[in-house]
Amino acid sequence: MNLADVETRVLGIRQLASAKVDRVWPGTLKIEVVERQPVAAVQAGDKVAIVDGQGVVIELKPAAPPMLPLLKVDRPQQGDPAMMAALKVIEAVPDEVAAKVRQVRAGTAEGVTLTLSDGRTVIWGGPDRPEEKGRILSSLLKSERSVTLYDVSSPDVVTLK
Repeated sequence: MNLADVETRVLGIRQLASAKVDRVWPGTLKIEVVERQPVAAVQAGDKVAIVDGQGVVIELKPAAPPMLPLLKVDRPQQGDPAMMAALKVIEAVPDEVAAKVRQVRAGTAEGVTLTLSDGRTVIWGGPDRPEEKGRILSSLLKSERSVTLYDVSSPDVVTLK
């Protein structure tokens, strides 16, 4: 039995990100797998595609799970620059903010916008400088309750409306 063939077959399961196959003598195969982690939901006709951070569709569901943000991009396909930027932003958003993100829209790779559960909007911009943007946004969300629009696309010049 060829271990590479077994690994290829196991990786045919789309929910898996990686697999490592080892032989344990005398007659056992040991398979270690890492599952893909869902980060967003993308509307796909009358279903919702659950995707990981690389844009790989993990599964199709009738409705989006409540804790995953809905991702809206013009071309929802793996490798699309706007989609990949949006996925990087979703993964970069601090945990205390991530729980509030309901929708992520990206018209371009530099035009990522978040909609929070309370209706507030965050213009994130591109996936660059995520730590700074996240730190600034977390601080602003705690202190600026009357603001409806946060623009952290340039962490050096933050705009509130």
